Amino acid sequence: MEQRRDTFIDNASAALKNLKQAERRDIIASFAPQIRAAAIDSFEGFGDLRSHVKKIRQHSLDNLDYYLSQFEKEAVHNGNQVHFARDGEELNSVVLDICQQHDARRVAKGKSIVTEETGLNSFLQSAGLSVMETDVGEYIVQQAGEKPSHIVTPVLHKSADEIRELFQEKHDLGPRDLHNTSDLVVEACNVLREHFLQAEVGIIGANALIAENGYCMLVTNEGNGDLCANLPKVLIVCTTIDRVLPRAEDATAMSRLLARSATGQPQSCYTSFYSGPRREGELDGPLETHFVLLDNERSNTLASNYREILECIRCGACLNHCPIYTSVGGHAYDSVYPGPMGSVLTPLLTSLEQSHLLPNACTSCGLCEEVCPADIPLPDLLRDLRHDESTKKLSAPRWRYGLKLHSWLARHPSTYQALTAISIGILYRLGRKRGGFSKLPFGSGWTSQREFPAPQEGTFMKLYKAEIKQNNGR
Repeated sequence: MEQRRDTFIDNASAALKNLKQAERRDIIASFAPQIRAAAIDSFEGFGDLRSHVKKIRQHSLDNLDYYLSQFEKEAVHNGNQVHFARDGEELNSVVLDICQQHDARRVAKGKSIVTEETGLNSFLQSAGLSVMETDVGEYIVQQAGEKPSHIVTPVLHKSADEIRELFQEKHDLGPRDLHNTSDLVVEACNVLREHFLQAEVGIIGANALIAENGYCMLVTNEGNGDLCANLPKVLIVCTTIDRVLPRAEDATAMSRLLARSATGQPQSCYTSFYSGPRREGELDGPLETHFVLLDNERSNTLASNYREILECIRCGACLNHCPIYTSVGGHAYDSVYPGPMGSVLTPLLTSLEQSHLLPNACTSCGLCEEVCPADIPLPDLLRDLRHDESTKKLSAPRWRYGLKLHSWLARHPSTYQALTAISIGILYRLGRKRGGFSKLPFGSGWTSQREFPAPQEGTFMKLYKAEIKQNNGR
């Protein structure tokens, strides 16, 4: 995998200037929370199920070695081959080796965030294989030469007109009318159908590994995962070690949270369980099945104070509600995992040195924790990462010294109140006629985007003390 360079601030600044994409993000920020809220309100047992699944996830992680061993034993018993990969390079090498053993030239891929993390597509393509994403959103992103901008809806950043132009350019199908969105979907399906039939290897992800029977669960809305799993002769399931759960009923309980939090559906269109290769007498299914389970810093994360991020079920709810994500979009994070969950996970997977700006991409509004179906304390984890950033002196000196000064003032409220009273008094006198400031010393980050409103006379504490004094005098 490539070394990552933290470019969040530059990317975010560029994203804010793209007004068309900003308008689409504003629409998403408006209707996505409403859809989720309606789904949660119509499900009376959501809170209890949330607590139940959290206990399951915690128990699974507490006993990860046991359940991974049980899963491996049962999966092998079902006829599967199980591989463990320490990092992305090892996962990529294992997958390529399997493909080469079967002289495969064409690969049909279902949606898999893990293979995005390891850069599997480009690795296989560099070895001469044809790799086609079959999720329509992932397919569009692949044809555009871009990365997904959302972990659930990867093509969220593109308009229908942009997709129409892309298909006209990439699909050599002559003059045709693609006016309706449904026309775009039909054309993508027709193009992908031939690849499904020709692929020798199918690669999919997994939402859960089930220890008790060696099965895996995949949740999709398009059914392309089933085609990738059943049409090619060889199936490879790529996922991470933290996806393991004790029982099948635990996986289905999690899926009920996942669907409602991700898209507002009571359940996804397809929830599939894969047991292994085709058995004697069966007419379809792969002849050979492999599980490739990735660690890539998960073990280290499990042993750290950030282990709760491994309970994430990849629903994307925190992204849809985050004011930072909905303002700048997923590409600003330059990571497979954007938004609040990505701002915690990416520094743990890469290093805080490479990704220290991401934990600062947070307003501390707390919405991410409120809507997280896994009940992960994302704001706390982000604050802890910022503390680590300060301890390692990764941020600019002016920020570190500024925070130290603020911390000192917070511990001396009388001094803090006196200084803020003086500052507000000066700003009030200078700005009361104009109503605001277009430029402000030490405030260019604000005034470069919007006017800073002039404060009213007097601080809250001054008004509060005056009110108390007046009431005592009655």
